[in-house]
Amino acid sequence: MRFRSYWAQRPRRPRSSNYRGITYFFTGGTTVAKVIMTAAAKTLSPVVLELGGKSPTIIHSSADLRVAARRIAHGRWTNAGQTCTAPDYVLVDGEVTEPFLERLKEALLQFYGEDPQSSADYGRIINLRHFDRLTGLLAGGEVYHGGQHDRTDLYLAPTVLVNVATDAPVMQDEIFGPILPVLQVRDLREAIDFVNARPSPLGLYVFAEDRAVAEQVLSSTASGDAVVNDCTLQPIIHALPFGGVGNSGMGKYHGEWGFRTYTNARGVLYHSTGLDPSVRYPPYDQNQLLRRTVAHLPS
Repeated sequence: MRFRSYWAQRPRRPRSSNYRGITYFFTGGTTVAKVIMTAAAKTLSPVVLELGGKSPTIIHSSADLRVAARRIAHGRWTNAGQTCTAPDYVLVDGEVTEPFLERLKEALLQFYGEDPQSSADYGRIINLRHFDRLTGLLAGGEVYHGGQHDRTDLYLAPTVLVNVATDAPVMQDEIFGPILPVLQVRDLREAIDFVNARPSPLGLYVFAEDRAVAEQVLSSTASGDAVVNDCTLQPIIHALPFGGVGNSGMGKYHGEWGFRTYTNARGVLYHSTGLDPSVRYPPYDQNQLLRRTVAHLPS
C-alpha cells in the first residue's frame, strides 16, 4: 500500500488525476472536495472525503451541567478551536441555559485563567487571514464571555456568544476557531428540528443523563459520528469508524475501517476438479432424478 500527499492551496485538478487504481483521500472544504470528486470520476476512482462542518451539541435538561461544560470547553477550545470535530454551536434547553453558561464560564476560568493570552495551554490562530475572518464573526451575537483579541499575537480569547441570530455569518459555515455560539431552545424537539434543517454534520454531541433522550436524538438525526455525554473524542477511538456523511464527507477510516477503505476485498475461490457432475451442464432436460435429489439437499 503506497501513499502520496499534496497540500491544496486552492481548488484545482489534483496532480494524480491521471493515475489508475488509486483511492483519493481529502480533508478540507466542500469546494475543493467537488474538484477532487470530478477528477476521480474520470477514472472511476474511489474517494474518501472528510469535510467537517458545523457539529452541533445538544444539552438536555437532565444533563450533568458541570461535566458537560468542562467537556465542551475542552472540545471547543483545544488548539484554540481549530479542530474539525470541535463543537461548533450549542443548543441548550431553556430550563438550564443560565446554569450551563455559568458552568461554562467557570470551566474556562479554571482551564485558562483570567488572562488566557498568558496561558501556556491556550493556542493561537493559524494566520492573519483566519484571524480576520474569526474576529469578523464576533458581531453575530452578544459576547457573554471573552471576545478580547490581539492581531499582532494572533490571539483570540475563548469566546461564548449568546443571543445569536440563526442567519448570522457565525451560524452559516464551520467556525474553526475559539468562538462558541450558545442558542436556547424550548425543548428537545426544537433542537432536533434545528439540526435536521441543516446539512448533516461530521459530529453530533448530546449531553443527557436520560438514556431515552440520547437515543431519541440519535435515531432522529444524521451525522458522520455521534458522542453521548462527551465530544471530539471519536477520532482517537480506533475501533470506531470515523468520517462524514453528505456535506460533511463520505467514507470511513481509522483502525480496521481504514484498512477496509484503502484496500480492495478481492474474492478468490479455489475449486476442486475431483468431482464434475454433469447435472451442472446442459442439456437441462436430462438427469431429472439427480436434479430433484440435489434440490432437496440442505444448503
